[in-house]
Amino acid sequence: MMRITCVHQGYELYGSDRSFCESVRTIRETYPDARIDVVLPRPGPIVPALEPFASRILFEPVWILRRRDLGRLATIGLAALPLAVARALRRIRGSDLVYVNTTVVADYLLAARLCPGRTLLHVHEIPEGATRAVLRGLIRWSGANVIFNSQATARAFALPRASVSRVVYNGIAGPEGPNPAGYDGTRPLRLLMLGRISRIKGQEVLVEAVRRLPPNLRARIEVRIVGSAFEDAERERALGEAIASAGLADSISLSPFVPDPAPLYRWADVVAVPSRLPESLGRVAIEALAYGVPAIVSEIGGLPEVVQDRVSGWTVRPGSAGSLAEVLEAVIARPEAWRGYPAAARRRYEAVFSERSVAEGIAAMLRRTAATGDDAPAAPVGAG
Repeated sequence: MMRITCVHQGYELYGSDRSFCESVRTIRETYPDARIDVVLPRPGPIVPALEPFASRILFEPVWILRRRDLGRLATIGLAALPLAVARALRRIRGSDLVYVNTTVVADYLLAARLCPGRTLLHVHEIPEGATRAVLRGLIRWSGANVIFNSQATARAFALPRASVSRVVYNGIAGPEGPNPAGYDGTRPLRLLMLGRISRIKGQEVLVEAVRRLPPNLRARIEVRIVGSAFEDAERERALGEAIASAGLADSISLSPFVPDPAPLYRWADVVAVPSRLPESLGRVAIEALAYGVPAIVSEIGGLPEVVQDRVSGWTVRPGSAGSLAEVLEAVIARPEAWRGYPAAARRRYEAVFSERSVAEGIAAMLRRTAATGDDAPAAPVGAG
């Protein structure tokens, strides 16, 4: 029986978590008889989504390189690193194939070098500055085969030509059909922003853009910002206070994370992804396409690979509330100008981001990695 380990740094059910679930499902479909162990740092909302595909779900400490924890990791955290690498090495040696989701799972990338030919790394992020240099070094050290989720991500890490890598866009399980025709200007425009509250995502940019709208147009928009900050209640409070102080409590509602965003996409006429820093791709934008909902995205990172400007959505300057406000004015005031965008959005999803095409790319890299490791027999591994 083939033994596969899948490692993820999260436990919630945001975009990267849902992408991991879909990858595990692809692994199950590619190797239906395999024993698939999923390693998570702790229980959380992701667990029920994984249970149909995993043989076991294990909760183990994982040495995660998060930007806000770098100071602690570089001091106290280093003491735990040797044990974490030893634990990861034991898992890799006990597996025929190891799938690691995102570059921040440092212990598994360090251990992969000591057991070559078994690890497939899926890169979903574009870090900045020194963090990118550290993570690029980790990837090169690991010797793992690599899936990048966009051309922008592949360019950011710039691996040597000898590396085994491939760009595979993230795909999603979309609805059977798109939303029915919606906004015609006779009611307020329904604008959705969905995702973790953070400095990267740009919630405050959207708030400022709505504040800049002329009063007559501000009265014709209803905004829902949905999401929570990762272990940072102060950031959530600050966003709520910014909405109130801008006098936008009647226009913008702030709601916590929800595990099933489908009703939100069914509600929305347009989705906003005003990221201030590079998104490696942009799952929320892809999900919007699947529902036939045009998206307004920042022209940064992989987001322009998702949305075709003035065809299936709009691109705006990153971090620019003015640029976003200009697009919102046009969207609200001239709905006839983008009447064809919803159908184009759904076509874009079906052609590029459907489960089928994405699963084929991931399965090909799984098989290539498994073939590389065929001559390295796996050692037994305990229950952990």
